[in-house]
Amino acid sequence: MVGADAAADAVARARRLPKLRVGLHLVLVDGRPTLPDIEIPGLVRGVREFDRNMARAGVRFFFLPHVRRQLAIEIRAQFAAFRAPGLPLDHVNAHKHLQLHPALADLIIEIGCDYGMKAMRLPAEPVAVLRRAFPNERYRTSPYGPWVKALRRRLRRARLYANDYVFGVAWSGGMVEERVLRLLPHLPDGVSEVYFHPAAEPTPLLAAAMPCYRHPEELAALLSPAVRRQITECGIRLVSYCDLTAAAD
Repeated sequence: MVGADAAADAVARARRLPKLRVGLHLVLVDGRPTLPDIEIPGLVRGVREFDRNMARAGVRFFFLPHVRRQLAIEIRAQFAAFRAPGLPLDHVNAHKHLQLHPALADLIIEIGCDYGMKAMRLPAEPVAVLRRAFPNERYRTSPYGPWVKALRRRLRRARLYANDYVFGVAWSGGMVEERVLRLLPHLPDGVSEVYFHPAAEPTPLLAAAMPCYRHPEELAALLSPAVRRQITECGIRLVSYCDLTAAAD
């Protein structure tokens, strides 16, 4: 999130970890813009705050041309802010999965290609896999299905790469060691992204933004020797988006 308070610290940490692959997490709702409010008045509500109401924002993105023009300059500003410190762009996604919005998808693809974007996350979480991994839990078919298919077609036309599956949507904030260990043997063939919201310790800001998220436990799952062993035992190869795009080239 290039407009967030800790963006400079994140860049500094990434530079100390040259093997770390970093993506751009575009924020266009429920967060802070990169540009001054005066340049994007149709996107903000309050001072330096995007609209927190996703339904309202989504309708305005679709129907109001002047809002889409402001979206374009804000998206371009966020890509430029990511490029400025010189970090390679591994992939792109958007806060609250808004890359699925058809108006935003077109803008992100058009602008992203100007900044070297080669891959985008698709939040395609297969319910059948969740049911196999946790047969005693109930899962509904994702409402994102039609939008995921439409975005996948857009990305293919633009010759951009996307993962086959993603895990962490239904269990957002709860990707703890037990769940990861039970998920890994059921991963389908293809490329799956498993995503987390890790933190060393909870803070008031995190608690307010993401109540009930188990951030330290998610960090522990990422560092877990048991998870590492199971990855090896299952024959899973750990890759980044840039590894996949390089192989495709």
